[in-house]
Amino acid sequence: MSDKEHFSVPEAAEYMSTTVRFVRRLIAERRVPFHRLGRLIRFKRADLDAFIEAGRVEAFDPSAVLRHFRSAS
Repeated sequence: MSDKEHFSVPEAAEYMSTTVRFVRRLIAERRVPFHRLGRLIRFKRADLDAFIEAGRVEAFDPSAVLRHFRSAS
């Protein structure tokens, strides 16, 4: 893993294992914080990590789901 603290658009895409097009869409939709230095775009590692963590979906216990549906009927 890279020790960099700031990433360019292509570096951010590589860090997140996604495409440059997806990162540019995140910028356009203002879904991830970024810094503009003139025409350059830079991302902080912490901001990218927070974006990734925000998309986390927790696993569940299938038997608990079945119990929930049985009790709702």
